[in-house]
Amino acid sequence: MNGFVKTVKQTAIDPQELTEWRDALDSLVRHAGPERARQILDMLADAGNTPAIGWKPRHGTPYINSISVAQQPHFPGDLATEERLASLVRWNALAMVVRANQAYGELGGHIASYASAADLFEVGFNHFFRARHNNMGGDLVFYQPHSAPGIYARAFLEGRLSEQDLAHYRQELGAVKAGARGLSSYPHPWLMPDFWQFPTGSMGIGPISSIFQARFMRYLHHRGLQDTTDRHVWGVFGDGEMDEPESMSALTLAAREGLDNLTWVVNCNLQRLDGPVRGNGRIIDELEALFAGAGWNVIKLVWGSDWDALLAKDEDGALVRTLSQTVDGQFQTFAAKDGAYNREHFFGQSESLAKLVAGLSDEQIDRLKRGGHDMLKIHAAYHAARRVKGRPTVILAQTKKGFGMGEAGQGKMTTHQQKKLDRDALIAFRNRFQLPLSDEQTESLSFYKPAADSAEMRYLHQRRAALGGYVPSRSQSAEPVPVPPVSGYGGFATQAQGKEMSTTMAFVRMLSNLLKDKALGPRIVPIVADEARTFGMANLFKQIGIYSSVGQRYEPEDIGSILSYREATDGQILEEGISEASAISSWVAAATSYSVHGLRMLPFYIYYSMFGFQRVGDLIWAAADQRARGFLLGATAGRTTLGGEGLQHQDGSSHLMAATVPNCRAYDPAFAGEFAVILDHGMRQMLEHDVDEFYYVTLMNENYPQPSLPEGVEAAIIKGLYRLDGSAGAKVRLLGSGTLVREAQAAAQLLADDWQIDSEVFSVTSFSELAREAREVERWNRLHPLQSPRRSHLASCLPEGAPVVAVSDYVRAVPQMIGSYLGSNYTVLGTDGFGRSDTRAALRDFFEVDRHHIVLAALAALVEQGSLEAQVCQQAIERYGLHTERAASWTH
Repeated sequence: MNGFVKTVKQTAIDPQELTEWRDALDSLVRHAGPERARQILDMLADAGNTPAIGWKPRHGTPYINSISVAQQPHFPGDLATEERLASLVRWNALAMVVRANQAYGELGGHIASYASAADLFEVGFNHFFRARHNNMGGDLVFYQPHSAPGIYARAFLEGRLSEQDLAHYRQELGAVKAGARGLSSYPHPWLMPDFWQFPTGSMGIGPISSIFQARFMRYLHHRGLQDTTDRHVWGVFGDGEMDEPESMSALTLAAREGLDNLTWVVNCNLQRLDGPVRGNGRIIDELEALFAGAGWNVIKLVWGSDWDALLAKDEDGALVRTLSQTVDGQFQTFAAKDGAYNREHFFGQSESLAKLVAGLSDEQIDRLKRGGHDMLKIHAAYHAARRVKGRPTVILAQTKKGFGMGEAGQGKMTTHQQKKLDRDALIAFRNRFQLPLSDEQTESLSFYKPAADSAEMRYLHQRRAALGGYVPSRSQSAEPVPVPPVSGYGGFATQAQGKEMSTTMAFVRMLSNLLKDKALGPRIVPIVADEARTFGMANLFKQIGIYSSVGQRYEPEDIGSILSYREATDGQILEEGISEASAISSWVAAATSYSVHGLRMLPFYIYYSMFGFQRVGDLIWAAADQRARGFLLGATAGRTTLGGEGLQHQDGSSHLMAATVPNCRAYDPAFAGEFAVILDHGMRQMLEHDVDEFYYVTLMNENYPQPSLPEGVEAAIIKGLYRLDGSAGAKVRLLGSGTLVREAQAAAQLLADDWQIDSEVFSVTSFSELAREAREVERWNRLHPLQSPRRSHLASCLPEGAPVVAVSDYVRAVPQMIGSYLGSNYTVLGTDGFGRSDTRAALRDFFEVDRHHIVLAALAALVEQGSLEAQVCQQAIERYGLHTERAASWTH
């Protein structure tokens, strides 16, 4: 080893010996081949990594293509035809955006992103992106959102969208009046349910979603539910998008799971929305280090075929060195300038560089393509990616933002905001891509579609037929799954007879029972973010196992326990570690399985409710967009039910945020029987009736006696409100939700015992559902003035008269959602402010939502009505020892 160290040290100061080492490596490659050379280099690397030497490999590789000319496969298509088709799609995409903004300047839209990514997409469409057909589920493709105009333009050539549709880009309301189909700004399955499959408009959502879709396909395969062996997930994303935490957060999971069914294509046009992604660095080098370090296979697609000859002549390495030393901000400038500028300022940096392009004209230098614009190079990269085994692949494709837009926008800082082009710019674009348009057609931004029997159109349809059909496309075809009767899995809850339990424990017991159902059980996907034991789900570890693509390679410490930790390739639980973003992404993959895989699955993701809508609300909104179906369970919910945890964990706002999602049905049940009814209803809506909605249900960890469910209240529970105690005609009505229903019941008893006031007590299972229906009734009545007015469930239960007091373990804005629909005096108590660590009783006193404050609120409402004297309130304050001078909970 000392001799080896000595040799290495001498190499640094002995050029001849350095040459000999290099020649030895060249000889090894020539005589034994690259595989043997790799073995020797690996051996030397292991030796060099010892502490005695302390050698570390450099991060990254030279700033050239990973795939050499010799490694390029034969291009299987008609290159000239594919380039003409790409040019036509480019033109129609540009015309769509510019026309919309000439007519309506405020509509927006993007030209430059698709201009940079067009060839990346076209090679995919012509050779790799397979559609669902026969028994093949098809590939999944996540489209860069700003490239949506190009995807529409291609669908126009394919005959799936009309010229009228293109003319109504970003005019989804006006299109209906014109008998056309409005095209959404970005991929939105909610708005175009037969076209887009995944929403990617919010940066970072597409990348993390693609990883978990790829993993979910493996999950389905390992559990024997569907053969997904040959299916692939593709994602085309922007280099600036990689700065989003969601883009990077699951890279190691993709490598750890060996997801060789996943390929990302990062469109490295080197620009964000306002300027360079890394003006003073090189984003491709940075991403190469990140992805390689995470365990991904990295393919650099940097330069087009025209550079091959230049690199072959680069005997002294001057070109490679200069490319590797040029920062992205300068590359952007080179992209924005013409051939003469590049000759002088790039190739003019040294005599060696100048010689390389001495025989090229300025125009030829101007047309030197970056790798992401060369279909031959793109195909080689995609071809290589599909043959990688054991790990995911990322292709880092260098492009020019606004490619082909010339002086109007190519490589310019403002190119992302470019919506309009003048006559000269349009003519230049036409000439650049040799489009078959007259000057008049170009100026008028006429859409162009070749004749049906033209070579281009025949080729386009033939290629898609060979790949199974057209994409993007979304289907909702999936066999229904029968839901068992609630009496079987939830009878213990509906007929609880005072048994003590928490609603969280009731859920776990129902879930365990449902998992035993032969039809539904295998379709259930329990998901947790490393809190299964917290929520009492440890018994499921042995019952159904935790999914692991490699099984369990160790003997768990608790192997002798009846609740031992068990991982298995056919495990059913998805345990995602401490990552809510990962867990919700897994939930979305399962919740959209009916449309993505034609297989209905039922995911249950249970988590600390505070870490749901507040923490991953953007992912939940995206789930709503793609018509997810499943249950989100906010456990340890409410601001006063989670004693001891305090500010960060206590949830007082999730129901407010859930109410803003149009297809989210949010419930806060107080009792296990109520939850059983909600669970039964939700499963039937989603699994049997094909309703595109999902359910957010809050669960509590507070144990208390659970009553049996009164007869005939099921429909009222789903509507959001039913009477628990008392009768119509009472002096005051008390509304409670969640665990505070019990405080309302206790307050009713105090009102009767201490003040001789009778009251009605209602359980509010959903303020948001009550408000939603009341809003719909109000609107219908306003729009139909001559018809008999409708009456909402809320108005039927709470007609004008007695004052109403509502108490919730959430901020006052939650129960206030129904305030405008009530004709009676309405008082709301809630938990506004930051949480605190203490007992439940102390917390409820602090937030003024306990039984004593409910009594005071009821008395004050009766005073305001004129039914009591004000001195009664003072008597109540003194009797219950209430703090009148204490600062409000929301002030400190």
